[in-house]
Amino acid sequence: MSELKKIATRQAYGEALKEFGADPRIVALDADLGKSTMSAIFAKEYPERYIDMGIAEANMAGVAAGLATTGKIVVIHSFAMFAPGRMYDQVRNSIVFPRLNVKIVGSHAGITVGQDGPTHQALEDISLTRALPGMVVLSPCDANETRLAVKAMLEHEGPCYMRTGRLAVEQITQDIPGYHFELGKGCTLRDGNDVTIVATGYMVAQALKAADALAQEGISARVIDIHTIKPLDEELLLKAARETGAIVTAEEHNIIGGLGSAVAEVLVENYPVPMERVGVRDTFGHSGEPAALVEHYHLTPADIAAAAKKAMSRK
Repeated sequence: MSELKKIATRQAYGEALKEFGADPRIVALDADLGKSTMSAIFAKEYPERYIDMGIAEANMAGVAAGLATTGKIVVIHSFAMFAPGRMYDQVRNSIVFPRLNVKIVGSHAGITVGQDGPTHQALEDISLTRALPGMVVLSPCDANETRLAVKAMLEHEGPCYMRTGRLAVEQITQDIPGYHFELGKGCTLRDGNDVTIVATGYMVAQALKAADALAQEGISARVIDIHTIKPLDEELLLKAARETGAIVTAEEHNIIGGLGSAVAEVLVENYPVPMERVGVRDTFGHSGEPAALVEHYHLTPADIAAAAKKAMSRK
């Protein structure tokens, strides 16, 4: 991992949308938060294809649906608390049900939003979106992966949801030999034989640090990066379950309905093994410094390592 230049995934997203935004079919909409979601970067480059809808998220989703029916690739933006939350009805019935080519990008996801507190800390966005039939759900872990995810999202025909973070994070994937991004396919960032840590978004870096700590105790931990939560890479997960015999999931999201739930569904139907979930445990967030919140909600590398040892003890 490289900490020389930490970059927030929301910043990387804005730069990637500008990079891949030359296609005249791409139209971006925002709900008065362009400087925060970083859609403003696209707006500066392509002002003729950018609309600030004001604080009217539900209306934005309806306008996006209408534009998509004319052949546009529409990307809509707000905080993850509001997109999909505040416009869920319109997303479900006007975008996903007719399978329109609209991409929803929710920034400021998870508790690392920090001082903005529980009203702005989206811990349910993955569960809301993965429950929608045909919706692709993305949660990239760093700037490089975000860039590749944006490209794949724009090329995919159909509705997608991507969550991005406010906090600047370590760069991981560009340092992994053989790293390859493919929609719907997870990435094994580190091999191991004793236990598998399956992580997404911000928690991927924490998972790698946990694997380092476990290695000091002679425990070989495999680390899998799940950037696409739906469709989930069931083949990779089942291979890990068979080869290591224990699974830990790590997410900056409620454990109900998120990555942990998705992985558990696959395992229980196909190859049950001992499993532990690291995430926010059915509660709202609090206002505070991101690092303090990560510790308070037990999302640290030490918490992941403890969960790994607990899962292994149940083999």
